[in-house]
Amino acid sequence: MMDATDSRSLLANSKRIVVKIGSTLLVDGQKGRIRTDWLAALVGDLMALRDQGADIVIVSSGAIAVGRGQLGFSGSLRLEELQAAAAAGMTRLVHAYEDALMPFDVPLAQVLITLDDTENRRRYLNARNTLNTILAAGAVPLINENDTVATDEIRFGDNDRLAARVAAMISADTLILLSDIDGLYTADPAKHADAVWVPLIRSLTDDINDMADGTTSAFGSGGMVTKLAAARIAMGAGCRMVIAHGHDRHPVRHLLEGGRCTWFVPDANPRTARKEWIAGSLKPVGSLTIDDGAATALRHGKSLLPAGVHALAGGFQRGDLVCVIDGCGRELARGLTAYAATDIELIKGRKSREIEEVLGYRGRDEVIHRDDMVLTCRPVSGETANATRVEVNDG
Repeated sequence: MMDATDSRSLLANSKRIVVKIGSTLLVDGQKGRIRTDWLAALVGDLMALRDQGADIVIVSSGAIAVGRGQLGFSGSLRLEELQAAAAAGMTRLVHAYEDALMPFDVPLAQVLITLDDTENRRRYLNARNTLNTILAAGAVPLINENDTVATDEIRFGDNDRLAARVAAMISADTLILLSDIDGLYTADPAKHADAVWVPLIRSLTDDINDMADGTTSAFGSGGMVTKLAAARIAMGAGCRMVIAHGHDRHPVRHLLEGGRCTWFVPDANPRTARKEWIAGSLKPVGSLTIDDGAATALRHGKSLLPAGVHALAGGFQRGDLVCVIDGCGRELARGLTAYAATDIELIKGRKSREIEEVLGYRGRDEVIHRDDMVLTCRPVSGETANATRVEVNDG
């Protein structure tokens, strides 16, 4: 059982927080207007967490709900009408967030992402680097699914999953889903008076999945089914998730004060989950052979720089998984390369400061950043399989 103190501690100790805001919270369903007073109060809560050292990322629904009123759409809309409404509504949505952040002198950066962007390796890497750069610059990313160019039908609940994918992408430690319900229950409490609130989930068993109900609201997202889908994505990435009631004037402050919610808490943390995924879930498509100095640096938690690379194999692209081989032919590590093989061929053995001059653009200083690498210490050909081990190197 989780008490209020535990809930406050989980949120107060978070260093990177993704907050998903549903349409039913942000937009007046009758008038299609943004609830600016509520948004201002929420942003105030988030800025208080930011002042304590947390990065804040917002995934917001609401563009379609706002835009349909602007364009005079009513009733059930076709895909192209939904996309047009999203295009019209997003402008007002961005202005509303900018106004809410203005008193704190914090810039806003709009990022449109599709689910495909989180599944394609190179687009995933680009989005991850962009979001990390925005956060490093002190801005708050505002993310929505790019509904205006989506090729599939726009589905209720996609932003729940998108928020979880974003949290996994940027190694967030906490995902907050603000909803019209204060957590997970054993059954739909609107239909079953004996439904019991569940405060803490550590694994998504079949019994937990059976508790979900797939009902939707007029403008909102897809019910508890999509929230459990989001929880599965987040927990798999080592990110804890909380479902909380969002209609309170200060919903995040309410969480910090121990308000009712449901926490989904994984065993791993984002860093170790990402390292284990790199070590075991991807197939290497090339290799880099490094010198003894680079091998020593890697064993001490450093990144791989181009100066330490003296040979490569494979036609890999940026973002692909490659093996890192030491001078004796042993696999020392695996990691996601920041450069394609053709570029590494040009910069291998060179200093990082020479990359721009050689390639004609300014890339990363590292060929593989330590956050994208695990030490594997695999045996050379002929050694026993028992010699193989994986080290999750957190630097």
